[in-house]
Amino acid sequence: MGMPVITLKKGEGRTIKSGGAWIFDNEIDSIMGTYENGCDVIVRDFDGYPMGRGFINDASKIRIRMMTRNVDQEIDDDFLRMRVKDAWEYRKKVIDTGCCRLIFGEADFLPGLVVDKFSDVLVVQSLALGIDKYKMKIIEALKSVLEEDGVHIRGVYERSDAKVRQQEGMERVKGFIGESFDTKVPIVENGVKYLVDVKDGQKTGFFLDQKENRKAVGNLSKGYEVLDCFTHTGSFALNAALGGAVHVTGVDASELAVNQARENAVLNGVDHFVDFVCADVFEYLPQLEAEGKKFDLVVLDPPAFTKSRNSIKNAVKGYREINIRGLKLVKDGGYLATCSCSHFMDFERFTETIRQAARSAHKRLRQVEFKTQAPDHPILWSADESYYLKFYIFQVCDEK
Repeated sequence: MGMPVITLKKGEGRTIKSGGAWIFDNEIDSIMGTYENGCDVIVRDFDGYPMGRGFINDASKIRIRMMTRNVDQEIDDDFLRMRVKDAWEYRKKVIDTGCCRLIFGEADFLPGLVVDKFSDVLVVQSLALGIDKYKMKIIEALKSVLEEDGVHIRGVYERSDAKVRQQEGMERVKGFIGESFDTKVPIVENGVKYLVDVKDGQKTGFFLDQKENRKAVGNLSKGYEVLDCFTHTGSFALNAALGGAVHVTGVDASELAVNQARENAVLNGVDHFVDFVCADVFEYLPQLEAEGKKFDLVVLDPPAFTKSRNSIKNAVKGYREINIRGLKLVKDGGYLATCSCSHFMDFERFTETIRQAARSAHKRLRQVEFKTQAPDHPILWSADESYYLKFYIFQVCDEK
């Protein structure tokens, strides 16, 4: 029996026609043939024009994720190796590959799959049913392609434990793929040493997307007293310390993260002037303000306050409040680094929220630079979900 054929409604499929990868349930007109969730399908426009091949899942609002625009392309071992090879060659050109994101889902034309490289360890996150059946072949292709360049992978760990898997009708899973190894993996990024906990750390264990932004903060920190809010395992704080800061305070609500940050400070020999505090940032910053404390540089790297369109209003309030608090702690002429990692908090909304915060805090902002996620997390135009990180550095001036 031939492959099932999906026909779109007239006027639908705008996303994939402009370069994206998703087809939603309400865009489909008809399905010809029988199928199981996760299987490959052919997609055609309303008039029969071939759109390509993808995989289908009735359990998801994202009904089809496209794998190729060539309707005749078989999704076989050679095809998967081509995708993997292209992704690796791209990283070699744009980023330090000692630790980097090797596969970034739709932006690398392998929808629903994330693979991070931490030194000689891979961490895999499979978030879509259709890509899950190709997971092992992709991992083997990655190991083979890297080995050709003399990069040996000693272990693979799976972190497919995100809640989003449940929206695909999948169980959340984590564990070794292949031989076990010590899950505390040493890496070096921007000259900073870390122990990455790939088993119990957030997401895949470490946020690689801020690599270039951490470097920018480090370059700005010489001679400064720095406050790093939502420090997680201390990455901005440690870049500031090795960048020449005279004292750094990192704050995070997670005791596990703070303990890891302290270990990382010792690892880099900066624990004598880098302190980490376990506290709720929203409660801690008003305390510092009440004490009259001021810093040369304040870094705000909060978690995503919204993961859906329904909670944007509350997220805006959160971003506004934390930026007001942060701005009030910056010395006149000092600097604020602030960011949002939520796709739904788009550039325009985030920028306007910071503008409102500055007005409320009676501060004038001079933009130093605007950055996004590191290039190993490429932004695929027409796939809006691939653009999520917005990062500003401002000089903060009192109104006088």
